[in-house]
Amino acid sequence: MAFTKACSVDDVPPGEALQVSHDAQKVAIFNVDGEFFATQDQCTHGEWSLSEGGYLDGDVVECSLHMGKFCVRTGKVKSPPPCEPLKVYPIRIEGRDVLVDFSAAALHA
Repeated sequence: MAFTKACSVDDVPPGEALQVSHDAQKVAIFNVDGEFFATQDQCTHGEWSLSEGGYLDGDVVECSLHMGKFCVRTGKVKSPPPCEPLKVYPIRIEGRDVLVDFSAAALHA
C-alpha cells in the first residue's frame, strides 16, 4: 500500500467533509465523530460532489442533487436513486496527518 498525505485532521471538523485531489482523482474525506473515511467524491448517480454538495448524518452522506444516500464506511448505497456503490479508499491517521492509499480504491456491494 502506498499511503499519501491527503490533509490534516484539523482540516476536516467532525460531521464535515473535504475534497482532495490526487492524480486527477477527486476524493472526499469524511470525519465521523473523529473517525476518518475516504470515498470517491462524485455521486454514482450524477455528476455532483458529495463533499461540497452533500450532507453528512452520522456515517451516511446524502447527495443534495437527487437525495441518494451512501454509507461512507463501506460505500454501500443506503437510499436510491443511486444503484452503484462508491469507491472507498484505505485510510490511516499518523500524528495529525490523514493518509490515503489512492491506488487501492475498492467497490463494495
